[in-house]
Amino acid sequence: MWRDYDPRPDERERPDLSRGSRGNTEPRSSASSDPRDVFSRALDLPRGSSRRPVRDRDQSFDLRASEVRILATTGAFRVVPAKDLLDHRERPADPRHGDLWHLRESGLVHTIPYVVGREKTSLVTLTDRGRHLLEGHRSRDSHEPRQEFYAGIVKPRELAHDAQLYRAYLHAADRLRSRGGVVRRVVLDYELKRDYQRFLQDLNRERRRAERDADSVDREVAEWARRHDLPVVDGHVHLPDVRIEYERPDGERKVEDVEVITPHYRGAYAAAKGRTGFTCYRIDTGVGGRGGHSGRSPDPRIAEEFLG
Repeated sequence: MWRDYDPRPDERERPDLSRGSRGNTEPRSSASSDPRDVFSRALDLPRGSSRRPVRDRDQSFDLRASEVRILATTGAFRVVPAKDLLDHRERPADPRHGDLWHLRESGLVHTIPYVVGREKTSLVTLTDRGRHLLEGHRSRDSHEPRQEFYAGIVKPRELAHDAQLYRAYLHAADRLRSRGGVVRRVVLDYELKRDYQRFLQDLNRERRRAERDADSVDREVAEWARRHDLPVVDGHVHLPDVRIEYERPDGERKVEDVEVITPHYRGAYAAAKGRTGFTCYRIDTGVGGRGGHSGRSPDPRIAEEFLG
């Protein structure tokens, strides 16, 4: 029961916030309800339309609010298609000019040519320099839950899947906003899997020391999953691709768990995901690297939502 699907490498230390709990947050009136603004909300960085100098270590960068938003969004999701990011004119970002070009030339982001169907596009990731800039400009006065930022790509083979997470987030966040919800942060499965793996390591050490039986271990795993509001299906703890932490109009803190389903989800694994209670989005990625196979173009509406 205590083996999870597709374990990924550990990431930096992060506290977890479970469903239904209340966090120490800023008043709702101070928070933008636009889900695209969530990730730059707790940063002491330019918020206007004109570029302002920003110091980081021994370097200076000229940034404006739209570029800060691109940096923070990219860092929160690790990889985002350029066309899903907006420049200062609210147009899809383009690596060849404007905000995204400026960030790339400044060494804060890296762009990767990719093909979606027959359409060429670019994927955007933070550089280590870009991540350090964000980390160094967290607001000391903010009571927002800490948003994790990532740089670089961990598993190139999963780009086709991971590149869709931000679009799925926007779809879910817009629905939450229509109900009066305010998104506070997102937690990727990297963080949840890291916490789960650490729990299992501690449990295994305790099991060897105390010679505990398998049923006792299973009960502890089930209790850990319950505390983190994660489902156990067919003896496995399931973790979503993205956990959205949000606040309801009455002030209650809740989470929305989102899973992106690709054509590679088949058989028992796909059936189990359908029973998790996650909000699921089925997509046809059609994404491949240069020289790789490309399929049909994905539905620009992030395809269909089904029972979650």
